[in-house]
Amino acid sequence: MVTKLTLLCLPYSGASAMVYSRWRPKMPQWLHLQPVELPGRGARFGEPLHTDMRVLAMQLAKELRPALKAPYALFGHSLGALLACEMAHALRALGCPEPVALFASGTAAPTMRADYDRGFAEPKSDAELIDQLRTLNGTSEEVLANQELMSLTLPILRADFQLCGKFQPVQRPLLSCPVHVLGGKADRATTEQLIGWSKETRGSFSVDMLAGGHFFIHEHEAKVLKVIKDQLDVHHRRHAMVATA
Repeated sequence: MVTKLTLLCLPYSGASAMVYSRWRPKMPQWLHLQPVELPGRGARFGEPLHTDMRVLAMQLAKELRPALKAPYALFGHSLGALLACEMAHALRALGCPEPVALFASGTAAPTMRADYDRGFAEPKSDAELIDQLRTLNGTSEEVLANQELMSLTLPILRADFQLCGKFQPVQRPLLSCPVHVLGGKADRATTEQLIGWSKETRGSFSVDMLAGGHFFIHEHEAKVLKVIKDQLDVHHRRHAMVATA
């Protein structure tokens, strides 16, 4: 019997967790990919949006805990990386084992965000949000011009930007799990801001820099998935050996 390792995937600002659904058929048999939907979008569209990262992380941790079995890992891109880190702490606080790995993709470390999130704590206007989407180069002009679609997307994006803008690091015991960081060479997160993730763990740490801008996880999907699979294969084999011992 194959020992399954669960990979919880947290979406970036404005997105549904379904942005990760296309990864499922590209994963090995032993890796169960589980996109985590956030309140206010996708299948949870009718639920209120959050602007407090730790409150959201604890809500998600409580929802996932009953069915979550070790081993598991966490992956998040941009907003999702911060949320994945907070969920690791929240799950530990609820008595769960730590993840076997935390993947933080495409954003500055929690302690390196003073300049990165400047101006994001207050709600942005529609025009400011659309300008920000243009800057990130992840949304076509056709989509930006679609008023009906934007009327659904912008409130989510506004709340998500506040999630990041209002976030403040706190003193607490470090994680013990390995932290693996992915960054885009043309993204705005600097090398220093990415390396800052090493301060979140007592475990091992690595950084992989890939070509592309903020949405390198889509531009270079195959390379991103290879990094994830290569890192998790070590943990999968370790747990498989323990299970058959």
